[in-house]
Amino acid sequence: MRILALSDEECPALWDNYIPGRLAGYDLIISCGDLKPHYLSFLVTMAGVPLLYVHGNHDGRYTHEPPEGCECIDDALVTFNGLRILGLGGCLRYNPGPFQYTQKEMERRAARLHHSIRRAGGVDIVVAHAPPRGLGDQEDPAHQGFEALRDILTEFHPAFLLHGHVHLRYDFSLPREREFQGTRIINVSERFTLDLPDVPSPDRTSARVKYLRRPPRGQEDGDKDSILVK
Repeated sequence: MRILALSDEECPALWDNYIPGRLAGYDLIISCGDLKPHYLSFLVTMAGVPLLYVHGNHDGRYTHEPPEGCECIDDALVTFNGLRILGLGGCLRYNPGPFQYTQKEMERRAARLHHSIRRAGGVDIVVAHAPPRGLGDQEDPAHQGFEALRDILTEFHPAFLLHGHVHLRYDFSLPREREFQGTRIINVSERFTLDLPDVPSPDRTSARVKYLRRPPRGQEDGDKDSILVK
């Protein structure tokens, strides 16, 4: 399975300078936030595969202009082709803007998902906007990470945590990847390609995103178990 992960800055090769076929071979796109909704809508149209996203702290426009054809997985646990994916977007609160949370608020958000993670037998990928505290974050108030994300890594040991928020262009010495207790933490700033072996699953259905916990807000009137992405 090939996953294209994105955050924070639109990639010119996939946007202004896009060439047809450049997205061929990807099975899934994941956005870690702070990207224009039109950019995500363009990518999901050109790639023809599901696009899952969480909110960044600059995604207030999504409330009235969400990216078309994409699925929000904030505060949800989903599976795609047997891969268990958890979404916890937003950043540490540093001003009155949207999608910002105190450490306690993020702790409560994460705690509401613990039962679903255990029932699913674990989680493979955590999709966040901000990094875990002390694992790729910064010391300024706007870019400190969340303790709750670090706690999830300690308790559940997912294979990957994908995040953005800390732009790699801030400092050329910033590492893109780090490891913590068996979890590969990746700052997907702009774009990053993740190649994974296919996950054997008796419930595997091509191009289907199945919600193991309630769908995000706005999906309540539809199928509460799964969404078929065409």
